[in-house]
Amino acid sequence: MIKNYLKMAWRGLIKNKVSSFINIGGLSIGMAVALLIALWVLDELTFDQYHDNYKQIAQVLRQDTRDGERITSLYHPMPLASELRNTYGSNFKYVVMARQVENHLIAIGDKKFTQQGSFMEQDAPDMFSLKMLNGSRSGLQAPNSILLSASLAKKLFGTINPINRVLKIDHNLNAKVTGVYEDLPDNSDFKDASFIAPFDLYITSAGWIKSAVNDWGNQNVHVYVQTKPGVDLEKISNQIKDLYISHISPEKAVKRKPVVKLQPMDRWHLYSKFENGLNVTSDELKFVWFYGIIGGMVLLMACINFMNLSTARSQKRAIEVGIRKSVGSSRSQLILQFYSESLMVAVFSFALAIAIVQLALPWFNHIAGKSMILPLTNHLFWLAGFTFVLFTGLLAGSYPALYLSAFEPTKVIKGTFSAGRFAAIPRKILVVVQFTVSIALIIGTITIYRQIQFTRNRPIGYSQTSLLTLTVNSPDYNNGKYEVLRNELKKTGAITEMAGSSSPLTGINSMNKGFSWAGKDPGAYDPTFNTIAITPEYGKTIGWKFIDGRDFSRTFTSDSSDLIINQAAAKLMGLKNPVGEPVAWAPDWGKKTNFKILGVVKDMIMESPYSPVNPSVFFLQRGGDNLFLKINPHLSAGDALNKIEKVFKSVVPDAQFDYKFVDEDYAAKFAAEERVGQLAGCLASLAIFISCIGLFGMASFMAEQRTKEIGVRKVLGATVFGLWRLMSKDFVILVIISLFIAIPIAYYFLHSWLQNYSYRTNLSWWIFAATALGTVMITLLTVSYQSIKAALANPVKSLRSE
Repeated sequence: MIKNYLKMAWRGLIKNKVSSFINIGGLSIGMAVALLIALWVLDELTFDQYHDNYKQIAQVLRQDTRDGERITSLYHPMPLASELRNTYGSNFKYVVMARQVENHLIAIGDKKFTQQGSFMEQDAPDMFSLKMLNGSRSGLQAPNSILLSASLAKKLFGTINPINRVLKIDHNLNAKVTGVYEDLPDNSDFKDASFIAPFDLYITSAGWIKSAVNDWGNQNVHVYVQTKPGVDLEKISNQIKDLYISHISPEKAVKRKPVVKLQPMDRWHLYSKFENGLNVTSDELKFVWFYGIIGGMVLLMACINFMNLSTARSQKRAIEVGIRKSVGSSRSQLILQFYSESLMVAVFSFALAIAIVQLALPWFNHIAGKSMILPLTNHLFWLAGFTFVLFTGLLAGSYPALYLSAFEPTKVIKGTFSAGRFAAIPRKILVVVQFTVSIALIIGTITIYRQIQFTRNRPIGYSQTSLLTLTVNSPDYNNGKYEVLRNELKKTGAITEMAGSSSPLTGINSMNKGFSWAGKDPGAYDPTFNTIAITPEYGKTIGWKFIDGRDFSRTFTSDSSDLIINQAAAKLMGLKNPVGEPVAWAPDWGKKTNFKILGVVKDMIMESPYSPVNPSVFFLQRGGDNLFLKINPHLSAGDALNKIEKVFKSVVPDAQFDYKFVDEDYAAKFAAEERVGQLAGCLASLAIFISCIGLFGMASFMAEQRTKEIGVRKVLGATVFGLWRLMSKDFVILVIISLFIAIPIAYYFLHSWLQNYSYRTNLSWWIFAATALGTVMITLLTVSYQSIKAALANPVKSLRSE
């Protein structure tokens, strides 16, 4: 019996090639989209599960009151780790301090690579269950050891065994390779850790950190813990919440109200966002829901098309059903027959979807910023695939099976069969659902791109043109080589100016409190300022704009006691004429220093382009690890870079010449939003395409149902245009209904989404108008083929049996 069902289903597919092609093609696209999004959602939901003990691992958080708001931070003073071990050690299996710093120079011989890595205490490899390919996790116990990721070990040593080989970290630290671990996956918070070195080694390398070992006021390390089996993480978190209070002054305790919390590893990714001390839904979790729902809707739309195209052939299948029933077929047998057809289509569609996913995965990984693969060797994948095909086949075939099998054979064979006046309502509802989703996605895509462009066009406060940036990681450079390098580069004519800074132009490395000025309320909160040390040529190099006062100058030695502030700082201070006003700075770790305001510059976007600019102060400092070079506009970039590299390697030979253009660095800040926009645009295009296939099926169905009506109308003098308008009107009405549903929904959700950005675009009326017009035009183009074809048909053929 089943063999017969499958044989009949195969013959039906072969006989109706166009309909089968559209069915299988549309369903395979829907399945492919659902599979890609399922892979993405699974990757997000399994974040950090690479680490065996992820349910027992937690990071220590600190919450303080700053500027009247509860701020959550991951940075802690170094004595905190000792306090957790000594006082609460019975609850923790491991307590690990870590410091993650970018741009470490790893070198052996002539091979040098700038890498991101971590300095961690010796229990870190066991806590994070590193999978060792060579050596052992205990290798980190040696004071001058280092563990390398597999990819870094290959870059440094090729096929040579790296164990016991000595390399240099940042030129001044010798470290022996004691292990090689498997590269951590992209869905791990430590994915960029290309090496792990002992924390004690880091202490020996930096003079400032030695003084911070017992300093509760210097917050510069991350602290991770792993609880012992059976320990309740929330309970121990409540026990340690007041740990800071006994180690800071009563005044600071009252003002800051510090609290210590533990956040489990399984909440680091999807629940990483805190607002005013409260854990709120992160953007990543919102995207999981968003893409998950959209993926389900796209698959549903493909199933709707299958239903519509199946019912479009109902008039032809009705005679088949009538004959089958008249010779003894039961309704259940007919239902099984139609389900066999839908399942066969689903199987073929799934096979085609697998091929589409394999071809699209590189592109999708690039867009999504991941490295996902189809787990074709995993039996659970095929079990899930079988369930997926079964569910899709049953869903797609349910309406045709139940609808067509209900035909009465006497009416069908006599030719008096009529589907009824309300038979088309379910199909129309399905089309409305399709276009509602498509229209909402189109509006969303346009809004996302407008938000990105709106923020891109925001004045950044400096000139990115021909501006080069690089980080110099070299002790030789720090020994007075800044001036030599600047002078030699200017001699070549490759640059017009060079400057150094403690922070890059696209980020802030230092924020501090402790500022006071005339008129400041002593009882008010202590605001936080970005603090950037710069060389005198900084302003000239980057082209910042002055509102008041003047720039730093080498001519005036008194400038070393001056500050330049931005507009946000001037507004915060409330100074009407800030130039010349005294400012005192007393950081937690240092003595009070008196300054004078030299000038006020326009706000520069150094952090998120979607947020307000934070108050910033600039002060003089010789050198600076972050260099900015203004390339001579009269030279080509290639010639200038060759000259710069040659001088750079001659003056600072032990440093790596890794440069970036500032405009490219700034553009990277839009990567997340652009990723959302590209995926939304792709999904919107597919949704419209699938919806159009559905409309094509509906148009075919209506043309088939109204063949005789059209013939009569033509005989009575109806024109082709009049018939086209008659048949197209119903579809336009469906799209207009979809617009009335989709536009309010899209407006509500997009308005809420835009509230996440302090600097945002508006929802202009033309977005909705253009989407409405475009959707109506696409609809008319889609249905016109069938409408005009039916209108041009010879009425003699449709009426000859009357």
